[in-house]
Amino acid sequence: MIAAIDAAVPEYRLFLLNGPAGLPDRDGVTLESAFVGSGMRKSPRLEYYPARLSHVPRYFIKGFLGVDAVVVHTSEPWHGNLSLGNEVNILPGVIEAAKASGALLIAQTNPTMPYTFGDAEYEIDTFDVIVPSDQPLQPHAWKPPPPGGPVDRVESARVIGDLVSSRVSSGSTLQLGIGEIPDATLAGLSKKRKLGIWTEMISDGILTLDEAGALDMGRLITASFVFGSLDLYQWLNRNPRVRLMRTETTNAPALISQNPGMTSINTALQVDLLDQANASRINARIHSGFGGQTDFTVGAMHAPGGQAIMALRSWHPKANVSTIVPLLDEPVTSLQHTCVITENGVAECAGRSEKQQAANLIEQAAHPSIRAELWEEARNMGLA
Repeated sequence: MIAAIDAAVPEYRLFLLNGPAGLPDRDGVTLESAFVGSGMRKSPRLEYYPARLSHVPRYFIKGFLGVDAVVVHTSEPWHGNLSLGNEVNILPGVIEAAKASGALLIAQTNPTMPYTFGDAEYEIDTFDVIVPSDQPLQPHAWKPPPPGGPVDRVESARVIGDLVSSRVSSGSTLQLGIGEIPDATLAGLSKKRKLGIWTEMISDGILTLDEAGALDMGRLITASFVFGSLDLYQWLNRNPRVRLMRTETTNAPALISQNPGMTSINTALQVDLLDQANASRINARIHSGFGGQTDFTVGAMHAPGGQAIMALRSWHPKANVSTIVPLLDEPVTSLQHTCVITENGVAECAGRSEKQQAANLIEQAAHPSIRAELWEEARNMGLA
């Protein structure tokens, strides 16, 4: 549908979250996003809208962003309904805004799109146009990088994963993402029992936990979108244990905080000695966006027995720089975490004074080669 629109319309604005490679990127096309993917990241035609993910639908509902047409990728009809399948996210709010303004609603159906429940379900006549397609849904399985280099990525991820999973008790509720560190926590998490899932995204790790018997069968798995393999999508199809809800629900700090032992596990590009994390920008250029990190950090910290974990390597192997820095040069994505975990250890932050936070980050999280420099900067900042 995007290719058809691009061929027919000389000039338009395309709003898409985490847009993949292959999007139209030419004169006449303005790319818009509140969370930037590889298909938009370096485009000179990108317009980035800073926002927590839970706030993005309001930009459309309140009319800050106008809508002329909404195109969604759906399942095939089932019992008179279509399902948004593996991504609900901001779409219900956008669809409501489109209906209120009389915009065109287009559904591209796909026999390989899983049918999901919750806010994903819509009556067929909600849409003005139904376009059948038979292009197989593409998997998005994440592949870890090979070992080696200045820092063994696999080993450091394993150590971080072990430290993270050791802090999670049976009966806790998890928010997990995708990538090396979330995947590395699975070995430890698989040994837990009665885990709940309240998260922005689920990936193939949920299959590992399910097969291990780690999940609480009496609790619904709540997420907003799914990103993973074809096996994951097949497991998702008409699964009564899963509810995909709009982002205003999954990412509402007040609702997140109601989950027992809510544990958010996030990562960042940098963390400074004030326990501020940058997960959005590199050299002032937008890399991704706030996403739901702030929503889940706040919600988890207010939950009974909750904790907000920031997990990252102490050294960035590609840029060859420390990820623990004196003070961020970039905007803050989140702050006030329970702890910061690297392959060097656990830096406890919650309930510590700013001086103790800085000391813990230097001695427990930072790479040994940078600690002397960080102590000097800490003294200059009045933190030592």
